[in-house]
Amino acid sequence: MLSSTCSSRILRESRSRLLPQCWKAQGYTGNTRNRNSLSTLIRTRSLVTSKRTRPSQLHPLSTSLQLIPRRNTNANAQTLPHESNPETKNVNPATHYIPPQTGIIASLPKSWIPYAELVRLDKPTGTYYLFFPTLFSTLLAAPMATSATPMTVFGTAALFFTGALIMRGAGCAINDLWDRNLDPHVERTKFRPIARGALSPKKAVLFTGSQLVAGLGVLLSFPSQCLYYGVPSMPIVVAYPLAKRVTNYPQAVLGLAFSWGAIMGFPALGIDLLSNHDALMAAGALYSSCVAWTILYDMIYAHMDIKDDVKAGIKSIALRHEKNTKAVLSGLAVTQVGLLGAAGVAAGCGPVFFIGSCGSAALSLGLMIWKVQLKNVKNCWWWFVNGCLLTGGGISLGLLGEYVAQYLGLYNSDGPSESESTQKSIE
Repeated sequence: MLSSTCSSRILRESRSRLLPQCWKAQGYTGNTRNRNSLSTLIRTRSLVTSKRTRPSQLHPLSTSLQLIPRRNTNANAQTLPHESNPETKNVNPATHYIPPQTGIIASLPKSWIPYAELVRLDKPTGTYYLFFPTLFSTLLAAPMATSATPMTVFGTAALFFTGALIMRGAGCAINDLWDRNLDPHVERTKFRPIARGALSPKKAVLFTGSQLVAGLGVLLSFPSQCLYYGVPSMPIVVAYPLAKRVTNYPQAVLGLAFSWGAIMGFPALGIDLLSNHDALMAAGALYSSCVAWTILYDMIYAHMDIKDDVKAGIKSIALRHEKNTKAVLSGLAVTQVGLLGAAGVAAGCGPVFFIGSCGSAALSLGLMIWKVQLKNVKNCWWWFVNGCLLTGGGISLGLLGEYVAQYLGLYNSDGPSESESTQKSIE
């Protein structure tokens, strides 16, 4: 009897002391009705426990809270559509998506973020890879275009960069539309806007259409013959995502699309490829060189997804040549540098190009192939990003130096010819 009385007294004192702590811990402050409900639950739990537990073993706070569901105090928490759908819960687990907290996308309005992510606005490396072939061809064609001034060359390169920015975004959107059922199965891509349901396919199609119209506007800003050379690239751009389903070499199709700009610099500066044999040979060799470069860097890129690609049934050159990747990379590097040199020979380039462009390409590619850790995702990404600037930047600087050397007549022992001097004085 005495034991029961002591137990009841201890329980009453514990409730009076611990109830405010429970209210605060569970987020029930300021609501009398909820506090009363909590008190009733604790009192009921305490009475049940007192019948089978000695006072020395009793802990009212821990035993009471076992019956009380913890309230969600996160004001930003929300139930995503796929969480309530058992069919897609395991396919598209987007519950851990976190909007960008830093960078250019973080400063955009919330409704714009899915569109910015769709075009990879925060990952400009793809834009650089698309831009470099156009810059190569512009600088290689510049000495062959007698009417092209330095300002014309600079303006053409700037216009190409604008087109690369737009068309790269359109290409990413087309790729995500094709892969909307595959991306949720790949760790790196499962949070892309279409894959996680932040952007519907219909909205993505409309947005992609607007990008293609903008890209057409840029293309129309060039000489009219560029239209005939540029339009045929579109079927290849659309076909690339499908290649991942039917061939082990989708990177080759990507190379055909991404390297198309290696042709465009010649007609952009007024050179007719069909009537100029040297220009046609130079453009063909440069295009082929860029295709080899694209396959090379995208093979490294594909190694980041190699495990998920197996599960999702996606084909890639990285899977096909997983055991001899570096040998394939070395062969591609030799091919790229060799074809780049052939383009220089056809265009009549001098030692500045061969030392600056071909030499830097061989050095940077060799270093990348030697150093890249194909089993390390972060290391593959680092070389994919920085290899773009090392190789592409080196080739561009060599071509720029070659253009300057020819423009100033540095290869002529007597300096610029009289006609060249007259033309420059007029300019």
